[in-house]
Amino acid sequence: MNYRIIKAYKDDDTLRLRFNELAQKTFGLNFEDWYQNGYWGENYIPYSIMDGDKIVSNVSVNVTDFVWNGETKHFIQLGTVMTEEKYRNKGLIRRLMQEIEKDYGEKADGFYLFANDSVLDFYPKFGFQKTTEYQYSKQVSIHEEKKVKQLPMKEKADWKRFEQIMEKSVNNSRFEMIKNVNLIMFYITKFMQENVFYIEEQNTYVIAETEGENLLIHNVFFETPVDLNQVIRAFGEDIKHVTLGFVPQDTEHYIISKIQEEDTTLFVKGKGFNEFEQDEIMFPTLSHA
Repeated sequence: MNYRIIKAYKDDDTLRLRFNELAQKTFGLNFEDWYQNGYWGENYIPYSIMDGDKIVSNVSVNVTDFVWNGETKHFIQLGTVMTEEKYRNKGLIRRLMQEIEKDYGEKADGFYLFANDSVLDFYPKFGFQKTTEYQYSKQVSIHEEKKVKQLPMKEKADWKRFEQIMEKSVNNSRFEMIKNVNLIMFYITKFMQENVFYIEEQNTYVIAETEGENLLIHNVFFETPVDLNQVIRAFGEDIKHVTLGFVPQDTEHYIISKIQEEDTTLFVKGKGFNEFEQDEIMFPTLSHA
C-alpha cells in the first residue's frame, strides 16, 4: 500500500473533494458548503492518510481555546475520525494520532473527543480517559408575553451580521469557547438556520430550540451582560422547562445533572483537565466538532 500522511490541505480542491467523499460515506456529512461560505478557517485541520490518490483514513484537529473561570486554556478537539471500511484494523488511526501528538503535544493543555458508543474501548489505548459532563436545567414559571423575534439565517448577509454580533459579545459562561466563530457558523449555516432569536429590549441574540414547553438555549450573545433569567422569560409563558447548552456564570436554582446521551461520551487527555469533572462543567453544545 502506498500510504502517506497529508494535513492542512483545505485549499486544495482535489484533496478537499476526497476528504468530503469519505466524510459523506462515513457520516453523511459534507464540508464543502462550509468552505465555500468562507467559514472553514485555520482552526479545523484534517490529518489524513492517502493510498494513492484516495483518502482512506482521517482524524481532524480542532484548535479550541476556552476561558475557564477567567483563565485561557488551549485544547485540541479531535473529530471526524473515520476510515474506509476495507482499510480498518491496519493501525491507520494510530499513525494519525501519533502525528497529531507530535505536532501539538507540547502546545496544548489537553486533548479531547466525543466517542461513539461502539468505540469506547478504543481511545484508552491512546491515553484518553472517560470523564463526565454536567448540564444545567430548571423548571420555570413565566408570566410574561413572548418577546423573542426569530431572525432569518438563510442568506450570506444574515450570516455576516450575526458573525459580527458574536465577535463583539462578552463572556457569558464559566467555560466558554473563544476565537472560534467559524465553528458556531458551521451550525448556523447548516442545521440551525431557524434557531436564532433576538430580544430587542435587551439587545440580546440567542441560539435556541423550543419543543412544546421545553427550551434549550445553546448560547447567548450580548455586548453588555444581561440577566439570563430575563432572556428565559422573553420566550414567554408557554415555556416550563429550560436546559442550557453551556455552563452559566450564576448556577443558583439550577439542577445539575450528568449528561448521559448516546454516542457523545467525552474522553480527555492532559493535565488541563485535572479539575474538569469536579468543577461540574460541560463543553458548550456548539463547540462540538
